Amino acid sequence: MELRSNFPVGSPRWATRRTQWKVLGLTDEDLTKPKIAVVNSSSKLAPCFSHLDDIADRVCEAVREAGGVAFEIRTVAPTDFIMAAGGKGGYVLSSRDLLANDVEAAVEGAMLDGMICLASCDKTTPGQLMAAGRINVPTIVIPCGYQPCGVLDSGEPADIEEVFIQAGHVATGGITVEDLCSISDRAIKGPGVCTGMGTANTMHIVAEALGMTLPGAAPVAANSPKMWDNAARSATAILDAVRHGRTPRSIMTAGAFRNAAAAVLAVSGSINSVKHLQAIAVETGVDVDINGLFTELAEHVRPLAAVRPSGPDSIEDFEGAGGARAVLTQLKPVLDLHATTITGESLNQALDGFEVADPELIRPLDNPRGVQATIQILRGSLAPEGSIVKLSATEKREDRFAGPARVFEEAAAAISAIETGAVLPGEVLVLRGVGPVGTPGMGMASNVVFALNGAGLTGKVAVVTDGQLSGLVNQGIVVGEVKPEGGVDGPLRLVRDGDRVAIDIPARTVDLDVPAGELDHRRTESAAPRSGGQTRGWLGLYARNVSPLEHGATLSR
Repeated sequence: MELRSNFPVGSPRWATRRTQWKVLGLTDEDLTKPKIAVVNSSSKLAPCFSHLDDIADRVCEAVREAGGVAFEIRTVAPTDFIMAAGGKGGYVLSSRDLLANDVEAAVEGAMLDGMICLASCDKTTPGQLMAAGRINVPTIVIPCGYQPCGVLDSGEPADIEEVFIQAGHVATGGITVEDLCSISDRAIKGPGVCTGMGTANTMHIVAEALGMTLPGAAPVAANSPKMWDNAARSATAILDAVRHGRTPRSIMTAGAFRNAAAAVLAVSGSINSVKHLQAIAVETGVDVDINGLFTELAEHVRPLAAVRPSGPDSIEDFEGAGGARAVLTQLKPVLDLHATTITGESLNQALDGFEVADPELIRPLDNPRGVQATIQILRGSLAPEGSIVKLSATEKREDRFAGPARVFEEAAAAISAIETGAVLPGEVLVLRGVGPVGTPGMGMASNVVFALNGAGLTGKVAVVTDGQLSGLVNQGIVVGEVKPEGGVDGPLRLVRDGDRVAIDIPARTVDLDVPAGELDHRRTESAAPRSGGQTRGWLGLYARNVSPLEHGATLSR
């Protein structure tokens, strides 16, 4: 087998590589084998990653047993709840692209033959898939599982979502710090990602729908027998993919992206998956409009499952009903079944004979759990390049809102105004300057939403923002990721207090009711768009080079 990692015997590069690898214990025979990167975003900063070292050890061992050579490589480990504390939250999304560059530098620099990516928290899966599409070496993703959560005295589940929601109630007296700490102490009982259908579990399902995991790999409980079995079997699968030249660009086709978008809608997944899918498509070289895909598919795909926070079900129940494989089985009428998977099977072959364990929990297309698609793409005079709204899978809420704007440039100022009663019912809270350029790196707007909830203003005050929202946000009328963002020239930058903003979800519109002539006047008299407010370090580099959000907010042009 011809391997790119094997230089001509006797060449200077061969000789120096041989010298360094032999001292690591490799034999001359090993140097002829496929060399596989085990991409590990291990970190002791958060439980999302704290178990990955053990998984990496087992995967490396399995690669050796299967006839390859494994090299563990490390990357940055973005984790929302920990790393959002600094840089106004900008380090989280931007680290997705830093991770992709980490992978490229190690795998391309060493000219390794394939990758096994240990997928964990929100940004690791998209970052790994971006790198896979960019460098195009055979790659398989291993979802490394969701965390076990606890139980409150009431018998209700206590998880990170509940902590996130209740923290927004402290300032208004809805919960005491002591009671919040009591919930916090019980919320997480072991390693893994958040248990709801937030961004992490959604992106694990996306990886499977794209064909980049073993069939049936997502979701999975961290450190469960199923997870360990997937880890071991992935070693054999990647060596087979290397032998047959099965690369990401042959798998992540336009049809595969369509399949992934359908899966996100079916599980009522995180809105963050939209920009991540666009970023992966950009890096893979696939010309596909992900916003357009979601708009098209929303006409046909309703929620087939209803996992917290979009419904009452637990992730454990969802996995027990068949998980991603069951969802894809129910979606077969709208999928590209000819799409290839990392195993060499077509998606149709991978689903052949599979039976949904609980067709009431994961329903067929003609009997969905909800009456409307839960991810809606809105456009209009305030968001000419699009924006995103997340709806509940099972709960019908108000879907129209109009009122005067209350404009804030920072989340902290908006939260302070909410807590002091300065934000009034009937207003549209406009939070701008928290997009990829504006923060830079895209700040978290979720805390503003939860502050409104804590103040009893959910549904009484709408939110329009260019910021990103946690995959666990599912409250009120919240229009996120407005494009163009407020940090560049566009309508959002020109909104002033008192301007009428109208949101119509059934019509998929979000409009600014200000005459075009007035906007032109404001444009000429207003200051230049924000450049990110940071010129040095990683965030400054990111702000100067990031592409617009509608192109995935990547560093690839």
